Amino acid sequence: MPDTAKMLPKIAIYPGSFDPITFGHIDIVERATVLFDKVVISIAVNLDKKPLFTLDERREMIQEATVHLPNVEVVETEGLMVDFARRIGAIALIRGLRAVSDFEFEFQMALMNRKLESHLITVFLMPHDSYTYLNSTIVREVAGFGGDISQFVPPGVARRLKEKFRS
Repeated sequence: MPDTAKMLPKIAIYPGSFDPITFGHIDIVERATVLFDKVVISIAVNLDKKPLFTLDERREMIQEATVHLPNVEVVETEGLMVDFARRIGAIALIRGLRAVSDFEFEFQMALMNRKLESHLITVFLMPHDSYTYLNSTIVREVAGFGGDISQFVPPGVARRLKEKFRS
């Protein structure tokens, strides 16, 4: 590896819809910030999903939830993640694995990304075991039925979920 490459900041991208961000997501981000100089949380636009929160709302919630992490940036992206990675000089994509069932899809995506950009690596991180069952869909469902979600999401997210389902 050239000496100049060692001096460049190591940037990783953590893409997702984050609708909403959960303590599981935050756990993955915190783990990634130890490994990389900068972690860019990319709120990816997924045309197959109908989000509960707008992009602006999700960005605000993520920024509030990660304010304690100075090497985190939050952006919105469209298109191929490998193209975005090239634009910002990222060396890695961060993906969370909760269970074996996540692995097949994530493995296929990692292989496709490697074909599209051979220098971009995918780093799989497991959340703390207390978050392995947690995902945004379950949180939205519990919140929709008026359940207590305080153990799953930061207070600002819980408040916004309650507001969404009240209206």
